[in-house]
Amino acid sequence: MKPLIALTLLAATLAQAGPGAHGPNGEHLDGPVVATPNALARLPDGSVNVPISAQRRLELRTMAVKASSVAATIELPARVVMDPNAGGHVQTLAGGKVQPGPRGLPVPGQAVRKGEVLAHVAFNANPVEMANQKAQLAEIRANRQLAQQRVQRLESLEGTVPRKDIEAARAELQSLVARESAIGSGIEAREALVAPVSGVIASASVVAGQVVEPRDVLFEVVDPARVLVEASTADATLGSRIGQASVAGLPAVKLQFLGAARSLRDGALPLTFRASSGAALPLAIGQPVTVIAALNQSIKGHVLPAQAVTRNASNEPVVWLKTGAERFLPQPVQVQPLDAQTVVVTRGLADANRVVVQGASLIAQVR
Repeated sequence: MKPLIALTLLAATLAQAGPGAHGPNGEHLDGPVVATPNALARLPDGSVNVPISAQRRLELRTMAVKASSVAATIELPARVVMDPNAGGHVQTLAGGKVQPGPRGLPVPGQAVRKGEVLAHVAFNANPVEMANQKAQLAEIRANRQLAQQRVQRLESLEGTVPRKDIEAARAELQSLVARESAIGSGIEAREALVAPVSGVIASASVVAGQVVEPRDVLFEVVDPARVLVEASTADATLGSRIGQASVAGLPAVKLQFLGAARSLRDGALPLTFRASSGAALPLAIGQPVTVIAALNQSIKGHVLPAQAVTRNASNEPVVWLKTGAERFLPQPVQVQPLDAQTVVVTRGLADANRVVVQGASLIAQVR
């Protein structure tokens, strides 16, 4: 019985917090807590015992925090839209049957050049109209042959017939030849569908032989390096207070604020940003994103990497405080995002608190 009591006292001694450890409100966190020595364990008070060797394996990193003033931010729901100067729709003017282009029908993701023929649309008239056109073409061909023979006769009598008669016959022949060519090409007409800009095929909704209407969007061509992000807000004054902006989860994408619309759309005011990156943008047209916009006002708090904030069982944001050599305590906090990589804790921390800034999610998984 005595060895068991001694082991319990030893475990309590090893689980104590470091001397002087305190919470955001000055409360002491160095009280004794029973733990399993030299093992990862969740303690009864919710803290976690992490041995030094396990801290090295998990590559835990901590940082002593200090309050500072930073620019206030706001999260805005947004979606990626096409840049009207770097993308476009391909539609048919008359409608008809789709035929492949010189390289076949393009597929989504295929690179195309401006002016490249993507496909053809063959005009498809109804049988009555086609019959009338063919009958008119046959009549014009007969008249053209008669006019050609008349010109040949008059030219053989040149010098004995007035020159104006010869010129009139030639003009009539030229008119009939042009009409025959126009109607003949109309019967066999094909409309070429060309790429409006250089880029890639964002969407394609046709197959060979498909009959399309004039209003159908057959292809969407976009420049993957030039897209816009359109956010929405109910605050009409927000446009005058926005500075820098970024996309949540995509630190490589930079946003340039272009302006705010002056008319509501679906009860919200659209805000337009231009996205840029050193490489191809990891964004797709229509993709929903979250814009983190910095405002022209400041707030006071503790700046931390976004990975330092985790969620507890109640889905509340928490950070992990190192209160002893091997003890880590979850601390509920209130946070606001600063950009895609950092957040500011506005409530829940005090200066000199040592916060886990790398590996916090691993500590949260200890049960």
